[in-house]
Amino acid sequence: MNTPLAERMRPKSLAEYFGQGHLVGPKGSLTQMIENGVFPSLIFWGPPGTGKTTLAQLLAKEKERPFYQLSAINAGVKEVREIIQKAENSGGLFSGKSPILFIDEIHRFSKAQQDSLLNAVEKGIITLIGATTENPSFEVINALLSRCQVYILHSLEKKDLKKILDTALKTDNLLKAKEIKIKESEALIELAGGDARKLLSLLELVVQNQKTKKIEINNNLVFDTVQTNTVLFDKNGDFHYDIVSAFIKSIRGSDPNAAVYWLARMIEAGEDIAFIARRMLILAAEDIGIANPTALVLANNTFQAVTTVGYPEGRILLSECTLYLASSPKSNRAYKAIDLAMEKVKQTGNLQVPIHLRNAPTKLMKDLGYGKGYQYAHDFKNQFVDQEFLPDEISSTKFYEPGENPKEKNIRDFLKIRWKDKYDY
Repeated sequence: MNTPLAERMRPKSLAEYFGQGHLVGPKGSLTQMIENGVFPSLIFWGPPGTGKTTLAQLLAKEKERPFYQLSAINAGVKEVREIIQKAENSGGLFSGKSPILFIDEIHRFSKAQQDSLLNAVEKGIITLIGATTENPSFEVINALLSRCQVYILHSLEKKDLKKILDTALKTDNLLKAKEIKIKESEALIELAGGDARKLLSLLELVVQNQKTKKIEINNNLVFDTVQTNTVLFDKNGDFHYDIVSAFIKSIRGSDPNAAVYWLARMIEAGEDIAFIARRMLILAAEDIGIANPTALVLANNTFQAVTTVGYPEGRILLSECTLYLASSPKSNRAYKAIDLAMEKVKQTGNLQVPIHLRNAPTKLMKDLGYGKGYQYAHDFKNQFVDQEFLPDEISSTKFYEPGENPKEKNIRDFLKIRWKDKYDY
C-alpha cells in the first residue's frame, strides 16, 4: 500500500518547510534559537496541519538529537517513563544533547501524565516538544508550562498552500506518473482551510478517483469528489460539523444506537474529548431539560471527569452519558422559555422593576417605598402567595409552557394550583 501523499511530501529539511516564517524565516525566533545554540523545551500551539510534528522532527535533525515520538491519544505514564529511562541510559544529559521527546496532542494528557514529565524536563534528561491545538494556558499544567517556551503556529496562507500543490505535482513520483493539470485551485485551497495535510489528502483523493492518466482538476471536480466521499472527517472542517450535527440529532431523536455510532466516529477521528462532553452538556439543558433534570447533572459530571481522565478511558464515560441522554425523556421548554423572554426584553426594553420587588438597603430607598408591600412567600401556606413578579406592562405573560412528559405534567399541575388562570396553565 502506498504511503499517503501528505506523508510522502513531509519536508526533509527546514528549507523545504512552507509557512511559519515568523518562526523559521531568516529572522524567525526558532531560526535564531538554532543559530545561538539554545534549545529549551517547547510547546507548539496551532491548528491541525500547520506543521507542528514536522517542525519538531526537523529541529531534532538540525540539532542532531535522538527523537522519540508519542501520541497522547494512546500513550500514558508507562510509555513516558520508558522513554525517560532510555534517555537516562543514553548519557545525553552529560553530552549536552539530551533526546527530544515529542508528544502530539499533549493537551489530552491528564494532570498525572503531565506530572510524570516534570522531573525529566527540569533536570534536562529530555527536551520536551509538545504539540497542541488547544490553548496551553488552559490545557497544560502550570508547572510544565513554566518550563517550556510556547510558539504559535498559524494556519497556512493561500500562497503557501499553492506552493505546496505545485511542489507536490513537480516532485512526487506517483503524481508525476500522471498528466495532472490544476486548472482551478480555489476549491482545494478553500476546503483545506489552512491545513497542509488536508490539502494534500484532498488532492490525492481527487486524483485517485480519476481512472484516466490525464487529469484536469477544477473546482466542480473537487466538490463532487468530496461530496461522494463523506467518510472524510476533519476536526476543523465541514465534515467535522456534519458528524457533530448527526451526533446531537441522534441523541435528540432518542436513538442511542446512532448516537454511540457517531460518538465512535468522533473518537476515532481524534476529536477533542472536552468538545464532545461540552456539546452533551449543552444538549442536556436544551433538549432534555426539566423532563429529566438529572441529565444535566450527569452531563456536567461527565465533562469534569473526562477532562481529568482523558483518552482512552474517557471514551467509556462519554458512551455512558451518550446512551443515558439518548434514552432520556426530552423537553426543550427551558430553551424556548429563555428565548421567548429575551425576545420580550428586546421588544419592551428596560421595564421598571415593580417597587415592591426592589431592594432597599438604605433609609432613603425605604422612604421612597422600595420593597413596600412585598409578601414573603415563606410566611404563607405552602410557601406561596399570589403577588405580581413581572412589570405591569407584561403582567401575566407566559414564557414557560410545560411539556407533555410526566415530570412537566406534574409541574403544570403544580403551577395551575398556585396561579389559577393567570398564566393559563
